[in-house]
Amino acid sequence: MSELLSQIQSVEDLRKLPVGALPQLCDELRQFIIEQTSQHPGHLGSSLGVVELTVAIHYVFDTPNDKLIWDVGHQAYCHKILTGRKEQFNTNRCYGGISGFPRREESEFDAFGTGHSSTSISAALGMAVAAKMEGDTTRNHIAVIGDGAIGGGMAFEAMNQAPYRDVNMLVILNDNKISIDKSTGAMSKYLLSITASPAYNRIKNRIWNFFTFRTNHPNRVTNFFSKMGNTTKGWLLGGSNLFQSLGYRYFGPANGHDVVYLVKTLQALKVLPGLKLLHVLTVKGKGLDAAEQNQTQYHAPGKFNPETGEIIHTEAKAQPPKYQDVFGNTILEFAHKDEKVVGITPAMATGCSLTIMDAVYPNRVFDVGIAEQHAVTFAAGLATEGFIPFCNIYSSFLQRGYDQVIHDVALQKLPVIFCIDRAGLVGEDGATHQGSFDLAFLRCIPDLIIAAPRNEHELRNLMLTAYQNAKNQGLPFVIRYPRGRGVLVDWHNEPKVLPIGKGEMLREGEKVLLLTLGPLGNAVENVLQKLEAEGIRAAHYDVRFLKPLDENILDKFATEYSAWITVEDGTEKGGLFSEISEFLARRDARPRLLHIALPDRFISHGDIPHLYKEVGFDEEAIAEKVKEAWGD
Repeated sequence: MSELLSQIQSVEDLRKLPVGALPQLCDELRQFIIEQTSQHPGHLGSSLGVVELTVAIHYVFDTPNDKLIWDVGHQAYCHKILTGRKEQFNTNRCYGGISGFPRREESEFDAFGTGHSSTSISAALGMAVAAKMEGDTTRNHIAVIGDGAIGGGMAFEAMNQAPYRDVNMLVILNDNKISIDKSTGAMSKYLLSITASPAYNRIKNRIWNFFTFRTNHPNRVTNFFSKMGNTTKGWLLGGSNLFQSLGYRYFGPANGHDVVYLVKTLQALKVLPGLKLLHVLTVKGKGLDAAEQNQTQYHAPGKFNPETGEIIHTEAKAQPPKYQDVFGNTILEFAHKDEKVVGITPAMATGCSLTIMDAVYPNRVFDVGIAEQHAVTFAAGLATEGFIPFCNIYSSFLQRGYDQVIHDVALQKLPVIFCIDRAGLVGEDGATHQGSFDLAFLRCIPDLIIAAPRNEHELRNLMLTAYQNAKNQGLPFVIRYPRGRGVLVDWHNEPKVLPIGKGEMLREGEKVLLLTLGPLGNAVENVLQKLEAEGIRAAHYDVRFLKPLDENILDKFATEYSAWITVEDGTEKGGLFSEISEFLARRDARPRLLHIALPDRFISHGDIPHLYKEVGFDEEAIAEKVKEAWGD
C-alpha cells in the first residue's frame, strides 16, 4: 500500500492531511485504481479523470452530511476508496462484492444510487429543496455531472427549474469532452467554445490573479467582475453564457487536475450561498497513457497490463462473434443495398457496433448523444419519410424512451426497427443495467412486433424480416438480444425472411413441452439432449415471437402435452410466462404450467455464471425443472 493512501480509511483521515500532501495522495490513488482494475475490470477511464476532483470535494465538504451525488456513477471509484471501501475494492463488480456504481444501501456516503445518466442535478435539487423546507440552510448539495451527461434532456429540465427554487446547491460540470464515444451535439460544441477561448481564459486569469494577489480568495473587486462575467463572456465568445443566463453563478473553466487549486476554489464556493456551477476540465483516463490516447477503448477495457496499459486478450480458437457485431455487420450489408437504411444510437455507437456502418456511411449513422427519448422520436420522424431506421438502444436504457415508443411510434404505426442490445442479464454492471424488463413493458403496447433470436443466424433472419416489414410499411418491430458472444462460429448465413408470429419446433417429445424465447433455448437443447439418456424425452418449441403469438400451434400443443415450461431471460411478471398464462386462461385445455424466468426482484451484479445459478438459468436448474414436470 502506498505511503499516504495506507493511512486513509475514511474521509476524516483525508481531512487530517495538509493541503500540500494531496498531490501525492492523488498519484497514489490513481495508481491504486490502475492496479486494481487491471485485474478486476471495471470503468477505468472515467474514474481516473476525477481523482483530484474527488479528493478536493471530500477534503472541503462535510460529507456525508453534505450531500454528494455522482452522475453516471462509473466516475465514483475514487469516491468509494476514500469512503471506507478501500479494502473491499478488489471485489468491485464481483459477485457478492461492492457495486461498480453508488448504492444507497452500500454506504451513507452514496447519497443517491446512479448508473444511468443525467440524474444528478434533479436528485440534488430535490435534496436541497427538502433541506430548505426543513429550515436547514447550512447543508451543501453537490452534483457532479460529466461524461456527456449534461447533454441529456433530464439534466436540462433540472437546470431549468433550479434557479427558481432559491437553494444552496453546487453543480460541478466535469468536462472531459467524451461520454463513451466522442460527445456529440451543440452542448459539446458550446463547452468547447468556452474552454478553448484563449482570449477569455487569458483575461479571466489575469484579472483574478491580480485582484486576489494570487490567493484565490474572492473580494469586493472580484465579486464585481463576477457580476460582469456574463457580459464579458458574451462579448468574447459571441454569445451569452448559457449557465449564467439560466441563473447560475458560473465559475471556470478550471484545471480539474490541480488538486490544490480545486481545494481553494471549493473552499471559496462552499461559503458562497445560492446556486453555483463550477466548470472543470479533466482528461478521461488521466495517468495511464494508453487510456488517455484511446479513451473509448479504455472506458472499460477489461484486464490490462498496469505498467504498459496493454489490454490482455485471451486467445481462443474460432470463437463465436458478439451479438452486437453480428448486428453491426448485418446492418452494413443492408445499407449497401438500400440507401434508405439508417442507424441510430444514443451514445452507444461502439457498444452496439454501429461504428461498423459509420466507417462506411457516416452520413447515415446518427449518434444523438445520451438522449434515448430523442433517439426514438427521431427514428419515428425518419420513418414517416420512407427511411428504414434501425434504432439500437440497450434494454435498460430504452426504459427512458418508453413514452416515445408508445406515443410516437406504436400509436402511429411507424415501422421503426428497435434492436435492443444487452437484453437479459448483463453481469457486472448490476441492477441498473440488467435488461430484465423490456419484454414485460413492451408486450402491453399495441401494434408492436416483438421477437428474440436463439442464435446469430436467427438474429440476421429477424433483421431481414424487420427490414422487409418496414419496406412494406408494416408495424414497428422489436428484436432483443443479449450482451456477449453467441453460439455459432460459422455465423454468416444467407439471411431469410421469417413468417411473423411463427416459431420453430426444435425437438419432438412427449408429456412435457418447453417453450423458449431467445438464447436460453440453446441451454435447453443441451439439457434435453442429456436427459434423453435418462429416458426423459421432452419436446422443445422456440416461440421466437412473443408478439404476435402463434395461438394455433399452442392450441395443438395443449392437447398433446400435459405440462408446459416457459423459459425466458426476462422478468417472470409480464413476459412469456404471463403471455402463455393468459393464453391458457382463455382455453379449456389446461396443461400444468411451470416457468424459468428472472424472479420478481432486482438482480445485483456479478459474473454471468454466478448470476445464472442464482436465478435458475444454469443447466442443472433447467434439468431439475424438466424432471419436476416429467414426474407429475
